[in-house]
Amino acid sequence: MAPTLYRGSRPAKAHTDRARDWAEIQERMLVPLYDAVHERLGVGPGTRLLALNCGSGLALLLAAARGAVVTGYDTDPARLRLARERLGTLRADAHIAEPAHIAGPAHTAEAPHIAEPFRLRPGTPDAAGLRGAGYGVVTALDPAVPAGALRPALAAVAATACKGSAVVLAGWGPPERCAAAAVLRVAARLAEPRGGSGPDGAGTGAGTRTGTGTRTDACPAGPVPRFSGRDDLEDLAAEAGLHPDGSGRVACPFGYPDQAAAVRGLLSTGLFDSAVAATDPQQVEKELAEALHPYRRRDGTVRMENVFRYLVARA
Repeated sequence: MAPTLYRGSRPAKAHTDRARDWAEIQERMLVPLYDAVHERLGVGPGTRLLALNCGSGLALLLAAARGAVVTGYDTDPARLRLARERLGTLRADAHIAEPAHIAGPAHTAEAPHIAEPFRLRPGTPDAAGLRGAGYGVVTALDPAVPAGALRPALAAVAATACKGSAVVLAGWGPPERCAAAAVLRVAARLAEPRGGSGPDGAGTGAGTRTGTGTRTDACPAGPVPRFSGRDDLEDLAAEAGLHPDGSGRVACPFGYPDQAAAVRGLLSTGLFDSAVAATDPQQVEKELAEALHPYRRRDGTVRMENVFRYLVARA
């Protein structure tokens, strides 16, 4: 399993490269989640896997290393470019079938023809693009993606998937099990309009709660972090016409070599974009650094214990 502690370093001028910070610092914190899902669903040779919001491709790379045929969609061009770099390390002569031309059961050992070892597509898949693809596993594992952004793709998956295909949704666990909850409150507080806080400090601005642990507010800059309720993932699956078939929880500690790396990694999630738009980058970074103080160790490293939840649904 890949290490969850980021150990690298890059020039300060790359500080604003959020996509690369996500790829090099933050995404690996979710490796335990990726591994747990792949293990539970038996991802391996013959598995045809589609990843929604695949980001910089680490989960796809791990699935491909198990022998799966992988396809990923993402709306962020910068992350998608990094995913192509990562997946470009796969053998060019790998015996992998082109997913768009495969029909049949969710798992098969036969490949109709040889093609590139992965597929990456910008945007969000629609029913026309998925029809006949025969994906046996579909994943949506980025907990920062609002449910509203997932619904169209999930509906397309439900309308075209083979009967019994697995669709996996992931979200933050209960806030009392996630140390990052206290840090993410900084984003929620700074993103609220002035005077918009209610008696509980949660804010009264209009927003739509999502099933993946975030909320879409009136501010267009990005999702505001909100931890998912007990049945949010189930509700999201049901809305798409999918049937829940089990769930699990996975410990995903966030580990960083120092406070600066922690700030960069957390900012790369996009969950602080609304806060930056409502205030300024310097204020967000300052308050984020202050919120990280309780999680700094004597050696300067930062560690936050977190639990993520995933739902397995069936078409």
